[in-house]
Amino acid sequence: MTNQKVLLSSKEVNIILHRLTSQLIEKHEDFSNTVLIGIQPRGAFLAHRIKTLLQDFYKIPNIKLGLLDITFYRDDFRRGGKTLTANSTTIDFIVEDKNVIFIDDVLYTGRSISAALTALQSFGRPKDVELLTLIDRRFSRHLPIQPNYRGRQVDVINEEKVAVKWVENEGEDAVYLISK
Repeated sequence: MTNQKVLLSSKEVNIILHRLTSQLIEKHEDFSNTVLIGIQPRGAFLAHRIKTLLQDFYKIPNIKLGLLDITFYRDDFRRGGKTLTANSTTIDFIVEDKNVIFIDDVLYTGRSISAALTALQSFGRPKDVELLTLIDRRFSRHLPIQPNYRGRQVDVINEEKVAVKWVENEGEDAVYLISK
């Protein structure tokens, strides 16, 4: 039997997105030396939302957004019997000496961020790397990685799962806690 509890409603997700975007503006001002990189696949939805808010709502032009696939950089990609399907990487700008903001939906063990740091090396050496995440599962970390910007911190046990839904993909903006 599976139970599902709403952690964030559509309205709460929207409020958090505006708060996170405002925090980015406070730190990076005009984004002339800052780039956004969404971690594929789930961070891409959040990264696009952040970029849209920056440009359309806060009127900051020329936001650079890239999407990074980390599939074959993960330390666990050869584990398990299933064949992995990679996503695409689209970074059409230089990251050398830029402030890079990684964007992902859920920070869990930290392994995805570690893989993203390794993958990013192929594109140059950034000046600084920060992490923005919608959900921080703070007691589940395997690596010493923490977000610079977090939407909501949640404490869940390992058997529970956090599911982020985006209107573009699942037809609604919401975050659920799923337990068995």
